[in-house]
Amino acid sequence: MTNIIITGCSTGIGLETAKYLKDRFITVYPTARYKKDVEILKSLGFEYAMQLDVTKPETIALVIQKVLELDGTIDVWFNNAGYGQPGAVEDITVSTLRKQFEVNVFGLQECTRQIIPVMRKQEYGKIIQHSSVLGLVSLFGRGAYNASKYAIEGLTDTLRLELKGSQIYPILLNTGPITSHFRQTAIEKLQENIDIKNSIFVDRYGKSIEGTGKKVPFNEEAISVAKVVHTIILDKKPKPRYYITKATYLLGYFKRVMSTQLLDKILLKIG
Repeated sequence: MTNIIITGCSTGIGLETAKYLKDRFITVYPTARYKKDVEILKSLGFEYAMQLDVTKPETIALVIQKVLELDGTIDVWFNNAGYGQPGAVEDITVSTLRKQFEVNVFGLQECTRQIIPVMRKQEYGKIIQHSSVLGLVSLFGRGAYNASKYAIEGLTDTLRLELKGSQIYPILLNTGPITSHFRQTAIEKLQENIDIKNSIFVDRYGKSIEGTGKKVPFNEEAISVAKVVHTIILDKKPKPRYYITKATYLLGYFKRVMSTQLLDKILLKIG
């Protein structure tokens, strides 16, 4: 039976994907950063839910060790953990940018670096990297998050070349707007790390905060991601990239066919 380790399963995409796959007889090892969330996962029937903080390499190693002891192999690793730090580039301190990268990029890279030797030894595996439509295009006021997703794209595109012929498949997910706690967390990070009152964009930040909870065009439920992950698990030779939501398809297409100036005009209207 195929198994999968998923990071960032406390809420949203990670949690819904874990539940969806479990119902389809995939052996799921969901992980979460905090012990309280691990206990919630166990109460939902995930007996082998484990604590994993992507910024702490020793917790990654421990999860890998435990799963190998239980199952002998690790078939799929889903690097899902991450968050969005809003704020105009001129308002983002280096410290704030570093925190964004610690989770979204360096944490993802540490998980990837640790799982590859396991998959090389067993001579197969799939590594799913959760990028975003914002790994393809950039939106106003999301510089830190945009940059982190562009970094994931660069690392994964390179990794795909380096793993060619190994039967280890790195796969990118470019998700658009998905129902989750992502936006709520982003607003919290905005208020925590950005000097809103002294910013030239204070009015724009205010509108963003007021707009929390409003319907987002082309939004889809987390099951859209879960279904794609299930497809990847079942496919012997998965595609290197999967678009999720109409927003990703549209903006991905615009990126390919439009001039930078014209695309910027559209992105400014969205942002």
